[in-house]
Amino acid sequence: MSSKQGTIKESSNDRVFLTLIYIFLSLLMIVILYPLVYIVSASISSPEAVTSGQVWLWPVDFSLEGYIEVFNNSDVIRGFRNSILYTIGYTLIAVFLTVIFAYPLSRKNFYGKSFFMIFILITMLFYGGLIPEYLVVQQLGMLDTPWAILIPKAMAVWQIIIARTFFYTSIPEELVEASEMDGCSSIRFLWHVVLPLSKPIIAVLALMYAVFQWNSYFDAMIFLRTEELFPLQLELREILITQSESGANQDIAEQQKRQQLANLMQYSLIVVSSIPVLIIYPFAQKYFVKGMLLGSVKG
Repeated sequence: MSSKQGTIKESSNDRVFLTLIYIFLSLLMIVILYPLVYIVSASISSPEAVTSGQVWLWPVDFSLEGYIEVFNNSDVIRGFRNSILYTIGYTLIAVFLTVIFAYPLSRKNFYGKSFFMIFILITMLFYGGLIPEYLVVQQLGMLDTPWAILIPKAMAVWQIIIARTFFYTSIPEELVEASEMDGCSSIRFLWHVVLPLSKPIIAVLALMYAVFQWNSYFDAMIFLRTEELFPLQLELREILITQSESGANQDIAEQQKRQQLANLMQYSLIVVSSIPVLIIYPFAQKYFVKGMLLGSVKG
């Protein structure tokens, strides 16, 4: 028996609606892409072209002077090293704490899980403030140490909720009961069964925490005093301030040149600080969508 599959003809209203959707998405894409293209183009243009406003889309008077000035500064290399160490350390600690906190909350037989969920949800609504946080860090002896960057914000409530939902929907109770009948301990079950099945959510958590830490500078500005401990973002801030103020005792021509270079370095520094995140994301992309979808199902 043969059957014919007919095609549904789109009405004129549908075609108009789709056309409007395509136009809207195209405009949205331009709005998102233009700042990125502009920053990259400005970073490889000459200081004079950037300051005079000649750059609006493509590079003008191709120049790598901004990048040369950035990488000739030893503080940038040191900041890169510190930021990489902070990001790796913070991500490992945060993912570990999030998993061991979220997994028990996903089990039906965990006594008191409602209390703990309410407790962590309250922290989303109320924040003690910067001064109490500073006093806690000071009393714990973490002030002006790497621990002040790694510990205070080592867990995020939203990530705990996402991980809990993932474990709840992806790890069936029957699997837990079967492991208990075989004499498997909870820690062994978590390490040998749960974690191998949770690669998508672990990749999502790692990416979220890594991006947050890489872009963070406020905690370092508050808790760190030693320049050798400064992350990249704080070093970039110091460089821009130094470049802007270094010409106070110079003649007008030299001041103008330094200001042009400072304007160019802003764009070069943005590109330099964004490269690690752009490198990491493709490796986690295949897990990101799956982890977000499974972790966002209400449970």
